[in-house]
Amino acid sequence: MSIFEQRESAIRAYCRVYPVVFDKALNARQTDENGREYIDFFAGAGVLNFGHNNPRMTEAVIAYIQSNGVTHSLDMHTTAKRQFMEHFTKTILEPRKMPHKMQFMGPTGTNAVEAAMKMARRATGRQDIVAFSHGFHGMTLGALSATANQHFRNAAGVPLTHVQHFPFGCETVCPGCELGCGMQSIEQLRAIYADSSSGIAPPAGFLLETIQAEGGVKVADKGWLQALAKLAKDVGALLIIDDIQVGVGRTGSFFSFDDLDLDPDIICLAKGIGGLGTPMAMNLVKPEHDQHWLPGEHTGTFRGQDISFIAGDQALTYFDDDELMQTVKAHGAMMADSLQPLVDRHPLVNLTGKGMILGLDVGNGDRAKQIVSQCFESGLMIASCGTGGRVVKLIPPLTTPKADLEEGLKILIKATDNVMMQEPA
Repeated sequence: MSIFEQRESAIRAYCRVYPVVFDKALNARQTDENGREYIDFFAGAGVLNFGHNNPRMTEAVIAYIQSNGVTHSLDMHTTAKRQFMEHFTKTILEPRKMPHKMQFMGPTGTNAVEAAMKMARRATGRQDIVAFSHGFHGMTLGALSATANQHFRNAAGVPLTHVQHFPFGCETVCPGCELGCGMQSIEQLRAIYADSSSGIAPPAGFLLETIQAEGGVKVADKGWLQALAKLAKDVGALLIIDDIQVGVGRTGSFFSFDDLDLDPDIICLAKGIGGLGTPMAMNLVKPEHDQHWLPGEHTGTFRGQDISFIAGDQALTYFDDDELMQTVKAHGAMMADSLQPLVDRHPLVNLTGKGMILGLDVGNGDRAKQIVSQCFESGLMIASCGTGGRVVKLIPPLTTPKADLEEGLKILIKATDNVMMQEPA
């Protein structure tokens, strides 16, 4: 029996999906201790947008450590933090004319969401947050209240309050109606908030992902998002976009909403923002809301992650020009085109996504689990998501070589064909 089985908590999960001991990793491949390589379409659950051990970042971090650079700084000023903030301002915020302040908190996405929900409540004086079906926002109690997955919610052990859930997106169009049901639900919400006798007051904020990564790679309709943003503005609620998994270049631009004509009040970032896989989370907050904070009112021991500032600064170099983003768009289109014949062969299979995050819905979790297992046996790391784990999610590093993408897709297609053809006619 290994030390993992002897001593590590029963809560461990991904090691059960990938039952080997990994030893080394580079870009889009991991190697186990026996020397076998695996193409990585999992990428640390979306953390490793720039691959394992990206040389730009490792060289910068090694140089910083060897120069005795500060590694832990809370919210004190450091040269590493200044370098990151100046680069982020110049490359990301200024071209978009975004006035947002940067707030650093604890090092993971759930910390960013917790701070955003607290900020919305602080700025509006209201308590409730509206979140959406199939959304995933984190595991700490506040963020878990906004997470829809019952498996995760049941582990809380206490009531998860002050969050209301409504249907996500505009998935269907009713007969004789030009508006999808999602649009209708927004209009119904508008009417409820306008009715002084409805008993339902407007929320502090609307919290959502433009693409629900863990929820099954569900892509929100542009019109629905714009209608929701207008509703938020009209009722004095903050629009909070959780871009933790689908931001930082994943969809072919830095933010997932860059082409959606949205103006979020708060943007939650984590995962890929640290560049190297080192932990970092950051909220972008409009100044008029940020001014409601009192100094030290929201803290976190590991909000001064200077190694992540150094690596994250190198990650920003990929956005100083458009080369990588054009590659992401091209590779995303190639991935979708490669999978379309598979979808055509199997009526039960559907494909969703944008850029280099795609979801292959195979109908139920048992099929997806078999596909994931067969892929791993053939040298491909991939995971499932969505209700019951029914969606096989492709989220490879953005820097994955085309040859690795093509090889990984062949493995996935073969495994999916094998599993789907086992189904009775």
